[in-house]
Amino acid sequence: MLPYSKTTKTFARELRNNQTEAEKLLWSRLRGKQILGVTFNRQKPLGHYIVDFYSFAANLVIELDGSQHFESDAIAYDFERTKILESLGLKVIRFDNLQVFNELESVLTVIYEEVKTRI
Repeated sequence: MLPYSKTTKTFARELRNNQTEAEKLLWSRLRGKQILGVTFNRQKPLGHYIVDFYSFAANLVIELDGSQHFESDAIAYDFERTKILESLGLKVIRFDNLQVFNELESVLTVIYEEVKTRI
């Protein structure tokens, strides 16, 4: 397990208590080992970051991006963050909130296929 600070853990707990609507919707389909019996955690501290969803068994991180992620500074930050997480052996897949709302089954298919290849 990657070490993380007490502050990060506290902030992750706050994020779990204040999920976005897109996170709530996707979580309803990830929780309880619904995808190939794999456990997912939400708002999981990993190193210096908090990822939206994480599966230890599949070494998979799922990130949901709201509109703020499409600003130039956020794009650069997300790119660097993804590189760091992938250097730790994790696969990072990203979806924007509209994909979750409008194409949930397609999003779940992508996640299913990724989990299937990684376990």
